[in-house]
Amino acid sequence: MKEGSLEAPIRHPVPWEDPDYYDEEKLEAETRRVFDICHGCRRCHNLCDSFPRLFDLIDESESGELDTVASEGFVKVVDACTLCDMCFMAKCPYVPPHEFNLDFPQLMLRHRAVAHRKGQTSRAVRRLIATDRNGRLGSAVSAMANRLARPGDGIGRRVMEKAMDIHRQAALPSFARRTLMRSASEGLPPLNPEGPGHGRRVALFATCFGNFHEPQIGKAALAVLAHNGVEARTVYSQCCGMPQLENGDIASVASRARQLSETLLPLVDEGWELVALVPSCALMMKFQWPQLLPENEEVSRLSKACQDLSQYLVELARPSGLAAGMQPLSGKVFMHIACHSRAQNMGRKGVELLKLVPELELTVSERCSGHGGAWGTRRENFPVALKQARPVARQAQAAAPDYISSECPLASLHLSQSLSLLDEDSTATAAAPPERLSHPVELLARAYGWPEAAAAADGGES
Repeated sequence: MKEGSLEAPIRHPVPWEDPDYYDEEKLEAETRRVFDICHGCRRCHNLCDSFPRLFDLIDESESGELDTVASEGFVKVVDACTLCDMCFMAKCPYVPPHEFNLDFPQLMLRHRAVAHRKGQTSRAVRRLIATDRNGRLGSAVSAMANRLARPGDGIGRRVMEKAMDIHRQAALPSFARRTLMRSASEGLPPLNPEGPGHGRRVALFATCFGNFHEPQIGKAALAVLAHNGVEARTVYSQCCGMPQLENGDIASVASRARQLSETLLPLVDEGWELVALVPSCALMMKFQWPQLLPENEEVSRLSKACQDLSQYLVELARPSGLAAGMQPLSGKVFMHIACHSRAQNMGRKGVELLKLVPELELTVSERCSGHGGAWGTRRENFPVALKQARPVARQAQAAAPDYISSECPLASLHLSQSLSLLDEDSTATAAAPPERLSHPVELLARAYGWPEAAAAADGGES
């Protein structure tokens, strides 16, 4: 085996149904094996906070080596991992097929699975990751919920900090008054029979975030697809399980994978192309589910059928371009490449998508946004999340954009807050803050003249 593992990385299935997976002595041995390799390499020092925590733990030990580090200290390393997969995908020279067989994110997942099985998932976390329940309740009382959730020291945020461990200053996504599924059921954009995609059909998996929080992503996608002749519909029955995976509840994720595969495969068999609105959900369906259920034929088939929204639109444009009618949109866009887009190993599809819009000026960043899903909103983690986002916020500040976007709506939300805090600290006179876009597809919709893309009128208190 060559040093540096120049071969394409491969992922082993997660043996979560094997009793040995939860054997703490075996987990301890594997953790020390992996951490010792990481200590000798340190290539990942500038990724998430897991690695600085690990290296400080070793450097400050009696011997300066792993042998004098107490296992109790590993908890902080595990807690800092956001399962972004960037160490595995972009940095680590020892991933399989290298003989060291190192998969740091899967090791962190194993630690969390053991902790979850031991009942160590807190009530606050369980409340936080119940995304469908929270979404239904929040959308039903969106005006009140969004007022109470504003960052600051109001009573709503104090209660939230105590009950759900969410930092009172962390920006949170708004609840939509009308969900994407409801909006789509009330009418769809007219289909353009001259569009290059005429005859194709797409089932848009709304995702919990796209349905309850940012329906404008799906509405913009429906408008762009319809103008390009693609018949589209929205589908959603439950969350893909990413929040549960991040907290080690693997059995729940596997159950969701089976149920959603059973629900969505009939559409695929009827000729509908399956497209996920949010990169994290596309990653789950395309890669994470098959790792958990490698023998499940339905999950395997669905994973092969699923596409990311940016990926689908770029491929649609590839033969002869998108439909005519896109007008120039002058302005600067700061585009952040989300980790879960990169982890899909499909290239920078969000950037390719924005290059289809005439006259836009692009600045692109691939650095970590720091949010890590719900991780960055937690009381202990929020200051770390801001610290991790600062380099990207500085890049955005220097670019002075009119828009800030990411294919991950949570990343764009966190970056917008980080940029505003950076502007507050700056001695220079701050320009008007850039408009936050939940997904680059919104700019395509605007270029086609879709007015609702700018309004996002279903969110907030309207």
